[in-house]
Amino acid sequence: MAQFTRIEVAQVMKETGIVPLFYHKDVEVSKKVLKACYDGGARLLEFTSRGDFAFEIFAALNKYAIVELPGMILGVGSVTDAAAASLYMQLGANFIVTPVLREDIAIACNRRKVLWSPGCGTLTEIARAEELGCEIVKLFPGDIYGPQFVNGIKGPQPWTSIMPTGGVSPTAENLKSWFDAGVTCVGLGSKLIKADANGNFDIAKIESLTRECIEIIKGFRK
Repeated sequence: MAQFTRIEVAQVMKETGIVPLFYHKDVEVSKKVLKACYDGGARLLEFTSRGDFAFEIFAALNKYAIVELPGMILGVGSVTDAAAASLYMQLGANFIVTPVLREDIAIACNRRKVLWSPGCGTLTEIARAEELGCEIVKLFPGDIYGPQFVNGIKGPQPWTSIMPTGGVSPTAENLKSWFDAGVTCVGLGSKLIKADANGNFDIAKIESLTRECIEIIKGFRK
C-alpha cells in the first residue's frame, strides 16, 4: 500500500522540481544510488521497470526506503498495463508513470488513489489524461517536443502540470529553458545517474549533481 497520498506526491514533485529515474538489477547498487539521490535532496525516485524480476528489486528497495530514508517517495515507471500497475501498488508504489496514455492504468490507480502520470504527446492526449484524473502529465519524449511545446500547451491550458522526461539535462541552461516554459518538474535519468564504461556509478557525483539541480531550480523560483 502507498505510504503517501497522490496529493502529497504531486506536491513533493512540484516542490523538489526533479524526479530521478533509475533501474539496476542489483539491489545493493540500487540502494546506494537511491541514498545518493536522497542525500542530495531528492525526495522522489522513479524506479523504471525494465528488467526481468524488476518487481523483486523494487520491493526490496521500497522496504529499504521506508526504514532508512524517511520521506523518500518511490514510484514505478515504464508501466504498460493495469496488471503491472496493480502489482507494483501492492508492493507499495506511491506513483505510477507510463510511457503512453492507457485508461486501464488510470482506472487501476484511481481505484487506490495513487498518482499516475501518463506519457502524452498531444494536447488531446493531455486533456483526456486530465479528464481521467491525472495531476501531472508526463511529456515524453521531452527532447522531441521541447520547451516551446510546453509553452504552447500552457496558453490554452494554464492549469496543466507537465513533467518532461527524456532529453532533460542537469545543466542550468537546459533546466532554465524548461522551467521558463512552465513545467512543474522534470524527470532526469541517465544524464543524472550515469554509469562509467565498467558499469560503476560515482555515488558522490550523483549526490552532488542532484543537490546542484535542486538548488538551480530553487533559484529560478525565487
